[in-house]
Amino acid sequence: MKIDALLLEDIENASHPSEFELGDGYAVLILRLPEMTAEGLQIISYAFVVEGDACYRFNRNAKKLEASGTLEDMHAFLDEKTESLIKDMQRYHYDIEMLEESLYEGSLPAAFMQRWLAYKKDVSLIHRLMFHATLAFELFLRHHRKREGFRELAYTDLLEHMERIRDLAKAAIEKLDNLYDFYRAKVDERMNRNMYLLTVISAIFLPLTLVTGFFGMNTGGLPYTDDPAGTVKVVALSLFLELLFLVPFFMINTRKIEKFRIKRPK
Repeated sequence: MKIDALLLEDIENASHPSEFELGDGYAVLILRLPEMTAEGLQIISYAFVVEGDACYRFNRNAKKLEASGTLEDMHAFLDEKTESLIKDMQRYHYDIEMLEESLYEGSLPAAFMQRWLAYKKDVSLIHRLMFHATLAFELFLRHHRKREGFRELAYTDLLEHMERIRDLAKAAIEKLDNLYDFYRAKVDERMNRNMYLLTVISAIFLPLTLVTGFFGMNTGGLPYTDDPAGTVKVVALSLFLELLFLVPFFMINTRKIEKFRIKRPK
């Protein structure tokens, strides 16, 4: 089979995006699909040349086209790949749901952002690849559905599987975005709680610092210097100032909490 030089260059290019092209008496279908391997998510490029009912697949190791059977064999090959991808997407959704549950339980996993970024990277890549692969395969289906003996129903089902993977990836992206917003809300809540505690501590020590600084001045004429009960009076003054600072502080915050508290019906 003589293939156009430009099309052959596209076939040999492992980074070429998914595409469907027509040649002189043959059709070229390039699909870049995500595939889960032992090293993680990888991008595998598959190039098919269809001439009549015969199908050829490009062997990237041998760098040549090899006969892979008929269109039915091509369907069986791609169907196996898409079924595997659907299972992988289901696992991603399960892992994301477990990550979500950990936040609902009130804990913030230490490795949340690392896991979130890993899932976001993978599902975004899957969605991008399947978006282009679906468009290319749809063109392939439109071209071949007019041929006599073409199993349109089987290939339509395969296209639906590709669209399902794309939609699952999109749903996972949306879920991850919502999960990140919830995570940020939890982080902000924890930060506000820490700031509140720091404010309380500052309010407690501010009067003490004021009293200590005043009576610790190395000057004459300080009150209670020659008074035997001076220490008791200073302590009493410190407690009075503490109450003067803390009581209004807690009253204001209690009113704010009561304002936003959900009232349950009796």
